Amino acid sequence: MYWTLELASHLEDAPWPASKDELIDFAIRSGAPMEVIENLQELESEEDIYENIEEIWPDYPSKEDFLFNEDEY
Repeated sequence: MYWTLELASHLEDAPWPASKDELIDFAIRSGAPMEVIENLQELESEEDIYENIEEIWPDYPSKEDFLFNEDEY
């Protein structure tokens, strides 16, 4: 399983919190690339509820990771 910002961006509008099956269903309905669906299928637990993308991809960058100051613009 591998994630990139582009792949993870397809889950930004997912109905969090969500189960593995709900995320797969969302990815299919929203037209996400097959890599996203394959990554979700590789998640270990069927019953776990994921609160956000960080629980699936712990290295997902947050807004604080970027050096962009919104107040300047």
